[in-house]
Amino acid sequence: MKLQETSKHLLLSLFIALVFALTMYPTKAQAQIIDQLDVNVPFQFHAGNAKFPAGQYIIRFSDDSDQSFMEISSADGRTSALFQVRATEANSTPAKSELIFNKYGNRYFLAKLFEGGSGSGDEVVESRYEQRVDKATLEAQKHVPAHRRGQQGS
Repeated sequence: MKLQETSKHLLLSLFIALVFALTMYPTKAQAQIIDQLDVNVPFQFHAGNAKFPAGQYIIRFSDDSDQSFMEISSADGRTSALFQVRATEANSTPAKSELIFNKYGNRYFLAKLFEGGSGSGDEVVESRYEQRVDKATLEAQKHVPAHRRGQQGS
């Protein structure tokens, strides 16, 4: 009987220690793109498996998503595509909302999205096409300013 009581006490103690340990390490904040972003991309680019011409775009989380997919659509609504994202942290908190593109030769791939004032953002999961592009041709990253939907000049 005493062995059962000791086992129950030990299990209860382990459970309390586990709960305490989990509260000590808070989970990472979810991506910080709260609303929609308006962006004017001055070059042709890829987002997920889609290729887009230079122009005005709106980016938002997909309605049917658990915040793992975002939708990009042209401002006129004629073209759109979904792409997969995961939470990421910026090296330094951007003052303004921005999109970051990886540049391989003359090809640009949407890589990260950040809302101004937040170090948390979204990183685009590389498409198979981007994975096939020779990584040795990575030249730079290009930052393009974006604005929260309905706000201009911020």
